[in-house]
Amino acid sequence: MKMRIVLASQSPRRKQLLAYIVDDFDIAVADIDETPYTDELPIDYVTRLAKSKAVKVQELGNIDDIVIGSDTAVVCDNEILGKPVDLNDSLQILQKLSGRTHQVMTSFCIIKNQQVVTEVVTTDVLFKTLTDDEIIRYWQTQEPVDKAGSYAIQGIGGKFVTRISGSVSAVIGLPLVELEHALQEILDQ
Repeated sequence: MKMRIVLASQSPRRKQLLAYIVDDFDIAVADIDETPYTDELPIDYVTRLAKSKAVKVQELGNIDDIVIGSDTAVVCDNEILGKPVDLNDSLQILQKLSGRTHQVMTSFCIIKNQQVVTEVVTTDVLFKTLTDDEIIRYWQTQEPVDKAGSYAIQGIGGKFVTRISGSVSAVIGLPLVELEHALQEILDQ
C-alpha cells in the first residue's frame, strides 16, 4: 500500500501552505474539543491540539500514513485569544492587541507509525494602535469572524501589523521551514 501524507485540518490556509512543500496529500478532518484546560499554558495547548488532531486522523486511517496535525493560538499576556463570537468579542480582542506585541504560537505534530515529532514555532507580532471605528469596519468585512485573535495577517488584518519577528507562515497556520525539515527527516528514515 502506498504511503500517503494526510493533513489533519480543514483550514484552507493550511492546505495552501502545505501545497508549497508537498506535491500530493490528502485532507482529513479531526473533530476534537478545542477548549483549553484550566491553567493550561498556551504552548501546551497548541501542542496538545496539534497532536490530538494527528492522532485522531491516524486512528481513522492507515498506520503507514504520515499525518500532520497543527494548531495556532494568538497569545497576549499569556492569555489565549480565540475566535471571536461577535463584534463585542472582536472589539475586546483587538483592543487588547492594539499598540502591543503579542505572540502567535503554531504547533505541528507529525505521526508515522509510532514515531511522533512535535514542534512549536512562536512569532512576535506588533500591532499599530487601533481605533474602535477601525475594528468595527474590519469586523464588517467578515474576515475576523473565524480567526484566532480576530485577525488574518494574510488578509485585510495585515494592515494592522507594524512589525513581525519570526515565521510569517506560522502566523498564517503552518511554519513551512520547520515543517519541511521535520518531514524530510521522517521521509529519510
